[in-house]
Amino acid sequence: MITIKNMADMLGISTTTVSNVIHGKTSEVSQKTVERVQKLLAECDYVPNNSARSLTQNNSRIIGLALRGRKDKYQNIIADPFFSELIGSIEAEIRSRGYFMMIYSSNDIGELIRNVLTWNADGLILIGMLHDDFIRVKSRYKKPMVLIDSYAPRYVMNYMNIGLEDERGAYEMTCYLLDQGHQKIAFLADNMEGVDYVRYIGHQKALADYGLQAREEDLLIIRPGMLERESSMEELYDRSRDYTVFMCCSDYYAVTLMNYFNDRGVNIPGDLSFTGFDDILLARVIRPALTTVHQDITRKGQLAVEYMLKMIQGTEFKERDVKVPVELVLRDSVREIGPDDYCG
Repeated sequence: MITIKNMADMLGISTTTVSNVIHGKTSEVSQKTVERVQKLLAECDYVPNNSARSLTQNNSRIIGLALRGRKDKYQNIIADPFFSELIGSIEAEIRSRGYFMMIYSSNDIGELIRNVLTWNADGLILIGMLHDDFIRVKSRYKKPMVLIDSYAPRYVMNYMNIGLEDERGAYEMTCYLLDQGHQKIAFLADNMEGVDYVRYIGHQKALADYGLQAREEDLLIIRPGMLERESSMEELYDRSRDYTVFMCCSDYYAVTLMNYFNDRGVNIPGDLSFTGFDDILLARVIRPALTTVHQDITRKGQLAVEYMLKMIQGTEFKERDVKVPVELVLRDSVREIGPDDYCG
């Protein structure tokens, strides 16, 4: 393999000049010299040795992405449309900044930590971490870290988080449903911690502002594996007769249930309305199109990278909990109902 010294000798210039052209530092190099070096690079099919460069500059230009999965929820977390869009936006932003992304996903936090520590990454972006997970990572990894969608308590440990106006989104959706005449609202989530819990708080606050009280029996916890079992889906189908709308904590659950109910002759929204959260692609292609809470998933990934690179450069932040705004997207899966719909 040809070296920088070989090329410098061939061109009759210094190794520093060749190196500067390779790495884009051409402000003090004449255009003619830049063109000569670039021509030789192409002729020799030269590939920079980034590993050697990272050793001399004490950085790897690698950003690690660590995803904490859940055995009861994902066989493959990247197959989830929300996470695939988020990961894609993170990778594109990292690449545009001249960095490289390495990704590791595991249900086992110990396994995840052991592997990411071997990367010598300049920083880590963490997804799916509960506060106990973050404490374990923080105790081993001392470089910059950015969390996405974390609700770890601030008193546990200070951290940078890129989140969402989850409470506000659920609050506004509940208000919209109440304004449409819905009072028999089933709230569907797959846990009562983190994001889903905060969304439920928003739901409760909206009910209270309308003089209503959240009932425990109206909180339906969907264990992810339930959607794979006919008996569990049938149970949700039977429960649906008690409600006029299913308010789902994610578009994925809303779309899955809509398809199941459609196959059993339920008219949506004539017999039962549905709402989601996130506004992923599935929300736009399902019929009827899903009323949901929109979040800019791409922007969330971009912000995570922006803050990560600033932290790598030593920037300190007063505000360490950035919340991406949300907005309601009203489509076709909710109908307005009146007093007659509750008769009988």
